[in-house]
Amino acid sequence: MSRFEAMRGRLRRAYESGRESVRANRTDPDGTPGESAESGLASPAAPGPVAPAGATVVGAEPPGVLPASTASRDDTEVPHALRIAAAWCWRLIVIGIVTWALLTIIGTIRIVIIPLAVALLLSALLAPAVGWLLRARFPRSLATGVVLVGGLAAVVGTLTLVVNEFIQGVPELSDKTSEGVRQIQDWLKTGPLHLSDGQLNNYIDEAQKWVDENTKTFTTGALNTAATLAEVLTGTILVLFATFFFLRDGNKIWRFLVRLLPVAARWKVDDAGRSAWATLGAYVRATVLVAFIDAVGIGIFLVVFDIPFAFPLAALVFLGAFIPIVGATLSGVVAVLVALVDSGPVTALIILGAVIGVQQVEGHVLQPLIMGRAVAIHPLAVIIGIAAGVVLAGIAGALVAVPLIAVLNTAVRRLAARTVPDTPPDAVVVAAKAP
Repeated sequence: MSRFEAMRGRLRRAYESGRESVRANRTDPDGTPGESAESGLASPAAPGPVAPAGATVVGAEPPGVLPASTASRDDTEVPHALRIAAAWCWRLIVIGIVTWALLTIIGTIRIVIIPLAVALLLSALLAPAVGWLLRARFPRSLATGVVLVGGLAAVVGTLTLVVNEFIQGVPELSDKTSEGVRQIQDWLKTGPLHLSDGQLNNYIDEAQKWVDENTKTFTTGALNTAATLAEVLTGTILVLFATFFFLRDGNKIWRFLVRLLPVAARWKVDDAGRSAWATLGAYVRATVLVAFIDAVGIGIFLVVFDIPFAFPLAALVFLGAFIPIVGATLSGVVAVLVALVDSGPVTALIILGAVIGVQQVEGHVLQPLIMGRAVAIHPLAVIIGIAAGVVLAGIAGALVAVPLIAVLNTAVRRLAARTVPDTPPDAVVVAAKAP
């Protein structure tokens, strides 16, 4: 026997001897639980029946031993299911309080948050153009300035054309609106409702009364016009500056934010953030393309049937399409109302059918084909997000809600993905060396 095996045998015999002495100290000669020879404390009670191998015995803790899920003996009197429900409840309450605090902070500084969100959307839309100019050997600042000025010129030019055409057609539309109102009154009298002049006057009086009662609200809004214009001007300037720096220094800004995190989390957060940014870019570009197709489709029908304000209405459809599902539909309803006033109910029904047809093509063909699986969101989530955005921030909230949901969906999926390693060795080394 070698020296190593002899030493191993002696260690084994010493270990067995120690176990036997401990057992002897814990048990009296008659086999009943006794006093510990060293500590003088009563040893735990003898365990109950031994369960078969692999079986789980519920509630079979030894007498005097608390379950692992309780902090005191009193908790053992509370059913296990109730303890679990209470644990879920207080955690949900904490999450709700934190969420409420975040929403309150965002609502307080919404004049900053909303322009930054719009700037992110514009940056995601214009980033490919900046990339093309950079590949053409343009300096980064010059490429960003050219793209930003070009995009701003396109928006201003389009708005100028829309406003000019609208101003030129307002007198004609006003006359036709008055004529349409008279036709509606005649139809209410001679149609299936057979309303009398007295009933019509009562409805008109009630409408006038409602307007009078809400005059204070309208007046308050008018008095706040100066403050609103100041906020819009401030937000516009912030959007332009933020968009410029996002396009020029976005990668540096993101790397700075990632370096603020613990080293072990940097790689995964960076991966999730870049995936979310790619999703945002795909969403914005796809939305612009879908909105353009909607505007062209409805605009063709407006031109064919000689509906006034065809170009402004098509532009309204284009802008409304940035709010998924409901935006283009509501803007299409405006086109239907203009067709009703200008050309009668038959033409209005045709335009309504065109709007519905375009929306069906968008929902069943364009959205799945152009958006793809990368930004696929359930319609219920879209509707809830839009409603919450409208309540929290009005039209701007409705505009930002869906891309925010798409970005969070992608980021959470990437963070929760088990196939992605948490800390690749190379990435950790690079992150640790980063200043």
